[in-house]
Amino acid sequence: MRVVSRSCSVAVVIPVYHARFLAAALESVFLQSHTPDEVIVVNDGAPDEASMQRALAPYGHRVRLITQANEGAGAARNRGIREARSELIALLDADDRWLPHFLREQVSRFADDPRLDLSYTDGVYIGQTPLAGRTFMSTCPSQGPVTFERLLAQACTVLLSSVVARRSALLEAGLFDPGIRRGQDFDLWLRMARLGARLSYSQQVLVLRREHQNNLSGGPIDEIERPLAVLRKALSTMPLQDHERAVACRRIRTLEAALAKECGKAHLQAGNFQAACDAFDQARADVHAWKVRVARLALRVVPHLVRRIYLARVASAAS
Repeated sequence: MRVVSRSCSVAVVIPVYHARFLAAALESVFLQSHTPDEVIVVNDGAPDEASMQRALAPYGHRVRLITQANEGAGAARNRGIREARSELIALLDADDRWLPHFLREQVSRFADDPRLDLSYTDGVYIGQTPLAGRTFMSTCPSQGPVTFERLLAQACTVLLSSVVARRSALLEAGLFDPGIRRGQDFDLWLRMARLGARLSYSQQVLVLRREHQNNLSGGPIDEIERPLAVLRKALSTMPLQDHERAVACRRIRTLEAALAKECGKAHLQAGNFQAACDAFDQARADVHAWKVRVARLALRVVPHLVRRIYLARVASAAS
């Protein structure tokens, strides 16, 4: 059993490339009711040094700045984790913010459960998204205990900026894979769980997750391609048992169908009706297959009307 002392030290690690929202992120860190022991900002080759320096200026020596060439968010987080001296690592993206009691609630979970290796919470969407005001877990639920199998099935989905984890558990799992542009976090949680790390969550809303056009998470197609790539990596690199492989394959099939549907929408928006029909044909395994069938039929009969209706819906959702 790994033991964490009741006075757990905690380091905040923030990777930065676009510094536009860094000041708000740092403000949320220094307004915490539980004061962090370290705050580490990793400049991942940010193009706007002036904005970063303005955000850092109010905090002086209370923030440790590490500068490296642009290697990606995963590599920047790894650098901060390696440089930290605290028992716990709290991960925060520079776009996001914590509510004032985030660290107090999260650190207390480790004090209460010495076997815990990673804890995450719920958050609420803010920014340029139709999801603004909704909680993360309303769109990406976590249900039941966090196990390797449930992570594979995406029955439990981790919000990165809500994670506090034991530094030693992160190191033991090999940290983030810098070779993965999107989805390094999902990949790491899988590897941690596969090694026997204990992951848990709270349904408290303690994070503000900002969505905007420069998010690494990207649009709907990117959101699907990210877990697909990670699950395919798991199939090819992890020694999965038969039932685990079956879970991963089922999830891949569902994601592939969802990806085909989103590609169909993109083709429809562009007015490429044949490509839209072909994509919807591939999406028949989707849980909303009846909608796909209706769309395919309507595209063959009144394609221009379908496109006008869809564009109107997209415009309405964006307003």
